[in-house]
Amino acid sequence: MVFSSESFLFLFLPVFLGLYYLTPLRFRSWTILAGSYVFYAWWRVDFLGLLVLTTLWAFVFGRWIGRYRGTRAGRVLLAVSVAGCLGVLGVFKYLNFFVDSIAALFGTDAAGLGVHWRLILPIGISFYVFQSISYLVDVYRGDAKPDAKLIDFAAFIALFPQLIAGPILRYKDLEDQFRERRHSVELFCDGMARFIVGLAKKVLLADAIAPLADLAFSTPEPDLWLAWLGAGAYMLQLYFDFSGYSSMAIGLGLMMGFRFIENFETPYVSRSITEFWRRWHISLSVWLRDYLYIPLGGNRAGTLRTYLNLMTVMTLGGLWHGANWTFVLWGLWHGAILAVERATGYDRTAAGRAWSLPLTLLLVLIGWVMFRAADVGNALGVYAGMLGLHGAAMAPGAWFGVTAESLSILLVAIAVCIAEPLLRTPHRDTGHGDMVMVGADGSAGLPGLTLTRQLLVSLGLTLLAAATVGKLAEQSFSPFLYFQF
Repeated sequence: MVFSSESFLFLFLPVFLGLYYLTPLRFRSWTILAGSYVFYAWWRVDFLGLLVLTTLWAFVFGRWIGRYRGTRAGRVLLAVSVAGCLGVLGVFKYLNFFVDSIAALFGTDAAGLGVHWRLILPIGISFYVFQSISYLVDVYRGDAKPDAKLIDFAAFIALFPQLIAGPILRYKDLEDQFRERRHSVELFCDGMARFIVGLAKKVLLADAIAPLADLAFSTPEPDLWLAWLGAGAYMLQLYFDFSGYSSMAIGLGLMMGFRFIENFETPYVSRSITEFWRRWHISLSVWLRDYLYIPLGGNRAGTLRTYLNLMTVMTLGGLWHGANWTFVLWGLWHGAILAVERATGYDRTAAGRAWSLPLTLLLVLIGWVMFRAADVGNALGVYAGMLGLHGAAMAPGAWFGVTAESLSILLVAIAVCIAEPLLRTPHRDTGHGDMVMVGADGSAGLPGLTLTRQLLVSLGLTLLAAATVGKLAEQSFSPFLYFQF
């Protein structure tokens, strides 16, 4: 089940919210857990067992780690528990990749090595494993309490708004909200607004320009124009797809009284790759910083070690996205640029340079080509097209898939990216680690608007929802891109 489906919008969500608000406050974690397990089992019920076992593993070891925190036994328990989580991720996400890589070294394939099976990647495994690891580490550090109720912890791990594609949450940021959280009509309406905008980003923008990217990356030798068009289309598709999902997750959380961390902050206005990673997939950037970069020594172990840490973290961050050499190279690309920016001081001076924005967009675009490609050869073919090595003239046969609608929506997507920073107002911290839009009078969400503006915004959201649902009804199934990670 996906958020952009009729079964979720018109069956699961209204039934769940109805039951949630009918449930007494002290039992709502049970409703969240049951609803989240139904949501996950809708895809494959057998992998629900893996989610439950991972939850129990982290919960039990969290209790033991809390009991022996600061001792050698605590360190051993932490190592064993984290290794167990990584083992689950390694087997289900990377074993196929490992077997294929070994086979390639011998000039054969997996079947040639006698391996005739393929493991299915459980959806959302990268997210709930990372959340389990952060809990274990936070308990060991003393940042999270080890006395969590099992039902609250299980509901946190399985919380369906963010279970499949994030944002990556940390229990220490939500544990107080599981004990007590505020519900109100205003929060619910704000959540609906965020959800509608996120759904529109996915359905009206990302899905509409996806054929342009698919055409370029499926053409063996794309010409100059098609290669650049496809790369640019994917750059926008990925942003609106993933930021749309994050907005929907945040909106669903608000409907349930939860406040999640923002996951995107207009990343395509960044003037350096360093700034880009402060704005793109923020929850992953923070996770990699707190649980990988800093433990490796961060920038405290000397200059060369700092550069090595940056490269290591970004390479592993790339590999987290998928078991493919394309993701490894994408991570290396970003890690190398981050190291260069730090070495030259460009990360501190880029804001004052007129050409820093187009340069950053170009570097990000080059990276997205490798990220999107099916394999390294596919990426090299698109890069060759971007350099004009496949010809500069438009090949008529390759352009049949380019429609006036997709080109028009591409222009709209570009306009939205340009206008988005202008439409955002200053933020304030709510005390839960999240950032919420504020109105002119400093209040959150729609209450900061005059009655007339509230009515106009409500009318606009209603029309946007109607257009989105109408478009959703006529198109085929389209999962979110980050489901594959």
